[in-house]
Amino acid sequence: MADEPQTETEVADEANQAESHPIEPESSERAENPLELEAEVAADYLEELLDIADLDGDIDTYIEGERAHVSIISESTVLVGSGGTVLDALQELTRLAVMTETGERSRLMLDVAGYRERRRKELMALAENAVGEAKQSREPVPLAPMNPFERKVVHDAVAAAGLRSESEGEEPDRHVIVMPL
Repeated sequence: MADEPQTETEVADEANQAESHPIEPESSERAENPLELEAEVAADYLEELLDIADLDGDIDTYIEGERAHVSIISESTVLVGSGGTVLDALQELTRLAVMTETGERSRLMLDVAGYRERRRKELMALAENAVGEAKQSREPVPLAPMNPFERKVVHDAVAAAGLRSESEGEEPDRHVIVMPL
């Protein structure tokens, strides 16, 4: 009889061990949504970069449309650079890190210190002015050279205003032309 309680305990222990298998690593959950995986891999990469560079900043991720977005929330603009050049390069490096980890091409958007959001608002105003000028003059309105992100914002704003736009030229001088009706 003295062995019975011990046997019951052993059985209970075995049952507990069977129920308490460790949960699979997050990667199995991540694989369900590739955009969330992109954002998480990018956030990890950028967090490590901030640590190495001894820079302060919090990382925020979200999914909008068919694109993962990652923001470094910081007062410092060192990772933005003049005209967003450092930000553009950092975005490409982050996309490469995501592609290395996932094996898939990334369209991830990176923002640092709110630069892209401020620039988007500036570009919307620029597009609105160019649309007005094209409607009034009935002449094409060429804009200054822009990177792909900036051109996309302008093309979308022009289309929303009911006009057409085209990109012309070669990088880094590629620019948008707003066409009249």
